Amino acid sequence: MLKLSNFGPGALVAAAFIGPGTVVTASLAGANFGYALLWALLFSVVACVILQEMSARIGLVTQAGLGENIRNNLTSGWLRWLALLLIFSAIAIGNSVYQGGNLSGASLGASELLGPVPLLDRWLSNAWALVIGIIALLILWSGNARVIERALIVMVLLMSVAFIGTFLLTGPDWDAVFTGTFGFSMPTGATLTVVALIGTTVVPYNIFLHASSVSKKWKTAEELPAARRDLFLSIPFGGLISMAIVATAASAFFGQKIEIESAGDLAESLRPLFGDGATYLMAIGLFAAGISSATTAPLASAYALCGIMGWSVNLRSKAFRIIWFTILVIGIVISSVGINPVTVIWFAQVANGILLPVIVGFLWWLCQSPLLGKYRNSLLQNILAAIIFLISVVLSGRSLGSAFGFW
Repeated sequence: MLKLSNFGPGALVAAAFIGPGTVVTASLAGANFGYALLWALLFSVVACVILQEMSARIGLVTQAGLGENIRNNLTSGWLRWLALLLIFSAIAIGNSVYQGGNLSGASLGASELLGPVPLLDRWLSNAWALVIGIIALLILWSGNARVIERALIVMVLLMSVAFIGTFLLTGPDWDAVFTGTFGFSMPTGATLTVVALIGTTVVPYNIFLHASSVSKKWKTAEELPAARRDLFLSIPFGGLISMAIVATAASAFFGQKIEIESAGDLAESLRPLFGDGATYLMAIGLFAAGISSATTAPLASAYALCGIMGWSVNLRSKAFRIIWFTILVIGIVISSVGINPVTVIWFAQVANGILLPVIVGFLWWLCQSPLLGKYRNSLLQNILAAIIFLISVVLSGRSLGSAFGFW
């Protein structure tokens, strides 16, 4: 029998990758290409499961996070410091900027549901960002892994009700859903959208988050089946939510001349087509997606940075709290006062573009090293890891090309 207590790390990953950015990317994919790109999300979920399973094995067998393992096993002096500097820069700056986006996304949902924040709206262009940031702060300040896990599981369940409910209200074309999911179609101009869909699901900081949270929840390698059950259910469930968003936008907007530039546009545009119910469900989902990502991004940053710097990864340690608090505050400032951090976003895009294949490479290297003993990668797992590594290089090239204006 499945119990809530058996879940946690996998749900954290699902909560992390279904953020406002995913909602926007999935919405644009559906609005512009209909159901045709659902296969890309199915593929990205499979790739995510493979990587997160490797991450879970590292965390469980070594009882340490990915950051600690990179620091302890990368012995070459200059290469070690170069890798640590890259990871530190990408995680610290990248997640600070993306945290602003997470809070902005949650704010869009909150304003649609509840209206403006009394008094605070006079002083801040986005007062909900401050309120939601305080909620995330309280969840993280508890320093209790079980409280954090349960809060994020609730957010994932709320997203599932909201986004899948909206999908059903829009009356999807089930034959097209099936064809788009299990067929392969690449409409003209869809290449970058496919890469973006994969990139919103296969996220570097989630690999750090998963390894560390698994090492906290389970204590012996014999518990690997439990860790696998958690991720094999949680991550595909998160992928189902993303696919529901694509299908909702396809049902509502494909073939129509409706401009969607943000998730808020999607929620508002549903009202004349499907009534207030669809709009409110989408707003609830957007709020849950924003607040879950706003909690997991600082948490993942703290695990990654404390690990690579050799600091304590205890949830209540001073260094751990300083890191997630700093990431959270920067995100609140960016979102609540309307800053448009173009230069910082550019740096974050470049750093994360380089980081993805680096982290996948480290993960692959560690999983076939003697460190894991009998839990090392099998031949099949190594083949799958090699394929995903090549895909991560493509994703990296797309990110860097976009940052430097090549496309």
